[in-house]
Amino acid sequence: MDYQNNLAYAKNLDIEDPLRLYRDKFYIPKQKNGKDHIYLCGNSLGLQPRSTRKYIEQELNDWEKLGVEGHFEAKNPWMSYHEILTDKMSKIVGAKANEVVVMNSLTVNLHLMMVSFYRPSSKRYKILIEGNAFPSDQYAVKSQIEFHGYDVADALIELIPRKGEKTMRIEDILKLIKEEGDTIVLIMIGGLNYYTGQAFDMKAITKAGHEKGCFVGFDLAHGAGNLPLQLHDWQVDFAVWCTYKYLNSGPGGVAGCFVHENHVKDSTIKRFTGWWGHEKATRFLMDDTFVPIESAEGWQLSNAPILSMAALHASLDIFEKVGMKAIQNKAENLTGYLEYLLIELQHDAIEIITPKNAAGRGSQLSIQVKNSDKSLFKKITKKGVIADWREPDVIRVAPIPLYNSYADVFSFVAILKECLNQ
Repeated sequence: MDYQNNLAYAKNLDIEDPLRLYRDKFYIPKQKNGKDHIYLCGNSLGLQPRSTRKYIEQELNDWEKLGVEGHFEAKNPWMSYHEILTDKMSKIVGAKANEVVVMNSLTVNLHLMMVSFYRPSSKRYKILIEGNAFPSDQYAVKSQIEFHGYDVADALIELIPRKGEKTMRIEDILKLIKEEGDTIVLIMIGGLNYYTGQAFDMKAITKAGHEKGCFVGFDLAHGAGNLPLQLHDWQVDFAVWCTYKYLNSGPGGVAGCFVHENHVKDSTIKRFTGWWGHEKATRFLMDDTFVPIESAEGWQLSNAPILSMAALHASLDIFEKVGMKAIQNKAENLTGYLEYLLIELQHDAIEIITPKNAAGRGSQLSIQVKNSDKSLFKKITKKGVIADWREPDVIRVAPIPLYNSYADVFSFVAILKECLNQ
């Protein structure tokens, strides 16, 4: 797009925006003066849909009136509540319904997946991960390596950018997989890196990993509801994600998990098991022999957290109505406008470290603040911007298509410019 650096132009883009009415379907946090905050933190916690309360109250009312009978007699019976979410979620991640389940929290699901897909042997025992992965992924992967009796220093391979560069080159990733793949049992990478905002070429990485006999999984905490995903077609073995960021399920909301169709009916796959993953037809016969459901549901452990799922249900209904294509079209334009305005600043104190090409990022730009002591972040916060600081020197801003406007983006950059020039 041929962008312009003025508020009138930004407001005109908002008028022409086909998703403009969806902003009113979310609660925008207010400043003390009653004005809306400029909320650019949906990559950390998405805003609450106005419909969320209604969805949760439905389950509270059924619990009040039905007690335990709500498992079968509620408007949305609790026994099968998670199934309401399956088809909606599968469309967001590009999967078949039998490959997706909503359950647990992200790191719990990651551990469950590594039980099944990290199967080290004397010759093939290494895990490949990006070097600056989110700490929880680092902790989980290292603990799995140690649990199996291997030395992290030997068994963990970390992807590091070239000297002087901030993000990884796909050719370097593929080269490393080709060179080291015979010793790698699992490639486990964040689909979009939380710090730099770089989105990885998951299709190419999966293909390269499979050619070397590796399992390939992704942490999509910053990908689900943000990036265009085709997990089934890409032949990804597994993926895990939270839903409280781009998917607006609320703080600590229930997470999601994908297991490719190639694996869901494989009874030889090792897994940690629980009652809710047992075959539905015989679950209540209380047999002590586990028979897994032949879908991603077979990795479930316990019955569903209904109130958390109700909050997610409210958001997924919005996603289903809008469609991921429309969301991603606006995301590309909105993030592109933010990038344009930041470049127009021409200020030596900041640098965008997120890839410039739209295919290499989602709805996030990471602004590196040179010689920063966090003072710039504190200044923009005082002026009504809710963004996100990540140590040691990055302000993350995420313009979310469903509730952020072009005027939000323009106003943020105007505040940033004012603070930089103070």
